[in-house]
Amino acid sequence: MSRWNVGDIPDQTGRTAVVTGANSGLGYVTARELARKGAHVILACRDETRGNDAVGRLRDEVPDAHVEFGHLDLGNLRSVREFAAGFGPERLDLLVNNAGVMAPPYGTTADGFETQFGVNHLGHFALTGLLLPHLRAAPGARVVTVSSMMHALADLDFADLNSERGYRRWIAYGRSKTANLLFTHELARQAGTDGPIAVAAHPGYAATNLQTAGPRAEGRRAVERVVEIGNRVVAQSAEAGALPTLYAATAPDIRPGTFWGPSFLMWRGAPAPSWQAARTRNDTTAHHLWHTSEQLTATKWTATKAT
Repeated sequence: MSRWNVGDIPDQTGRTAVVTGANSGLGYVTARELARKGAHVILACRDETRGNDAVGRLRDEVPDAHVEFGHLDLGNLRSVREFAAGFGPERLDLLVNNAGVMAPPYGTTADGFETQFGVNHLGHFALTGLLLPHLRAAPGARVVTVSSMMHALADLDFADLNSERGYRRWIAYGRSKTANLLFTHELARQAGTDGPIAVAAHPGYAATNLQTAGPRAEGRRAVERVVEIGNRVVAQSAEAGALPTLYAATAPDIRPGTFWGPSFLMWRGAPAPSWQAARTRNDTTAHHLWHTSEQLTATKWTATKAT
């Protein structure tokens, strides 16, 4: 495992994958490398222009790639439902819940949820449930949800999931990433050996536009500049940051419910099992979040085998 790289990705010919937030950064690298190995990849992105530009760029890099753009705004549950309703392939072998926002100014989604909780968790929760019939049609299907080492910052506060009592951007981000891990834990528990394999991954500290989006939105140029310097000097590349996701998505014998990240201090390096807070493996909390998410998104579903 210590030397695992993109060249070790098994042949993906005949497999269909959806990668959310695939127009740039980790999502783009993930989509590109899956396509390079023969997968049919749907780049599910909010911005149509950027999404189609990414498709064109990917085809330039991988001329025989079988890729397409799919419009998906995870901050709008109507868009999530439309994406799932219009999903063409009968089977879905891989869903990579990659898209996210990090530490933006306070805002809400189209459905009134705090932006980070709404996009990072609720949008992906609904999407996974709505695509479940397609995942069930593909033996060995996987759902890879991208969390973060920053989940260590905060546990969920079920009394204030939308940060209405006070918004601290990094605490809200940590809570959304905790939600990602609890979702993976409960999905893996429900699916057992009959449903999709649920796995989580994180990139360590990878240089993407995720870090600069918040400061740029607020016009905090000095902060944006500091982050840009940190990305250049300290962070690993998006190519390296995507490796844990690609490993979780394609490596043989992945165990459900596991969490993968960079091997060196969760910061950088080859994919390896990653530390995660014990509270993100709590069955009671995970079940409570699942039930709450069903209510908030009006998408009631279960990963257990239909009887």
